[in-house]
Amino acid sequence: MTSTGDPEALAEDSGLFSPVRAGSPVEAATGDRAFLQALLDAEAALARVQDTAAGRTVTAVARAERFDARSIALRARAGGNPVIPLVADLRAAVAERDPAHAEFVHRGATSQDIVDTALMLLSARAVDLTAADLERTGRALGALAAAHRSTPMAGRTLTQHAVPTTFGLKAAGWRELVLDALVRLARVRDALPAQLGGAAGTLAAFGGTGPATVSAYAGELGLAEPLLPWHVLRTPVADLGAALAFGAGALGKLAADVLVLSRTEVGELAEGTGGGSSAMPHKSNPVRATLIAAAARQVPAIAAILLGSLAAEDERPAGAWHAEWQPLREALRLVGGAAAAAAALCEDLEVRTDRMRRNLAATRGLVLTERAVEVLAPQTGRAAARRAVTDAARRAAERGTDLVTALAEDPALPALPELAALSDASAHLGSAPVLVDRALARGLARGTVPVLGAVRRPERGASGPAGGAPHPEQGGPGRPDDGDEPGRGTGERRRGAGASGPGRGEHGGAGAGPADGEPLPYDGRATTADDGAPRPDDGGRRETA
Repeated sequence: MTSTGDPEALAEDSGLFSPVRAGSPVEAATGDRAFLQALLDAEAALARVQDTAAGRTVTAVARAERFDARSIALRARAGGNPVIPLVADLRAAVAERDPAHAEFVHRGATSQDIVDTALMLLSARAVDLTAADLERTGRALGALAAAHRSTPMAGRTLTQHAVPTTFGLKAAGWRELVLDALVRLARVRDALPAQLGGAAGTLAAFGGTGPATVSAYAGELGLAEPLLPWHVLRTPVADLGAALAFGAGALGKLAADVLVLSRTEVGELAEGTGGGSSAMPHKSNPVRATLIAAAARQVPAIAAILLGSLAAEDERPAGAWHAEWQPLREALRLVGGAAAAAAALCEDLEVRTDRMRRNLAATRGLVLTERAVEVLAPQTGRAAARRAVTDAARRAAERGTDLVTALAEDPALPALPELAALSDASAHLGSAPVLVDRALARGLARGTVPVLGAVRRPERGASGPAGGAPHPEQGGPGRPDDGDEPGRGTGERRRGAGASGPGRGEHGGAGAGPADGEPLPYDGRATTADDGAPRPDDGGRRETA
């Protein structure tokens, strides 16, 4: 049945174009209603720091459900941004309660102050949710790496079998990228600043109290205090875009490997819950990896738009900051959805060790030609050893024999017991198991992995000349306070005054993570021997042997 339907209903975005984020926590946290609430939070905080009583009134009125988001969006076309119609509606709603308090709505601010601040609030909330899923992914990968520390498989370079490696080392590499993404997001999250500069970034409307008002405003919102208004100094948005692009790429690497290793002819991995096909009943598709891969291809291009907005003219530009809104939201949604999919994928990944061993043996020992050269070189010289092994590998491939047999047929080569040992590729893993141990011991020396959702939030209204109560139904977006610390980009940023919380690591990571030198915890899925090296434990993983 085909129907044109109600135009208003047809304008709704249900996520049909983007299943990777559909139904994810980040989708709700970045929806139109969430953005509307962030705009209202920004306006309410500005009122609270200027007048206590008016701030309470504005805060009580500033609930997204009281306002018509669609109407605001349609009226925004007249002025180019949603703040202009929102301020008119908010001022009218406040006047109904107390006409004297209406004058404190939007007092001293410009539209960009409110939009930028709301985007930072929205981003902070979205990044917290994404970080939680990245932490889940990291823990699941840590368990996989420990459990498969010495599980042999073929290492592949330029699509071909190269030398033996272990699945534990592959999983440890995935985990390393995920932790790198977490550290980068934590740095950016900690530096997300409030925006308050007034009409042209001079704070003229606040008289001599401008800098103090900015400090109180940032503290009220739990955002960083900028050294300068950043209307045309777009470091925060550019940094966030770059961190999101890195996160998408990190997850994309994991997905790319899962897609290759889950091919029918390879069969070394499988998603625990595969997706079906509309045409082929036998299919069990790697859907989570597919969705992650799709997100990874989109976010870098989106980040380029955000970086392009750095080239902004004058004191406040036309078009540069407007161009950021939708791309930033899309990047947050794609990475948040990909992180949720990655956590589910890694927690439910099926590792088929029998197929790994079978595939490793497929070349009949040719993956050990490098080792054969090392064994022969002390007896024949490296150049001669390489020529002999190259000839033996060619003969083995042509005749369908194994490398050891082909080497034994060469009368010029010495009969060494080490050559016979080359029949078992799984016995030649190099330092792969040790490298897994090194990766799993990653701690503060490389950047503590933050637990953003575990930090204590500062109370709303705890700072500024007119601290007010939190919104009755809206949790504050607060941030932990670590005192003055060097910032990045537009200048030194420090946490708004009046709140305290856990200190930061040397990399500025937010929240409580592992102590200096401690590894990311594995939830009991890996054990540790007396020598400090993680030892395998099945950790409840699905595995076929």
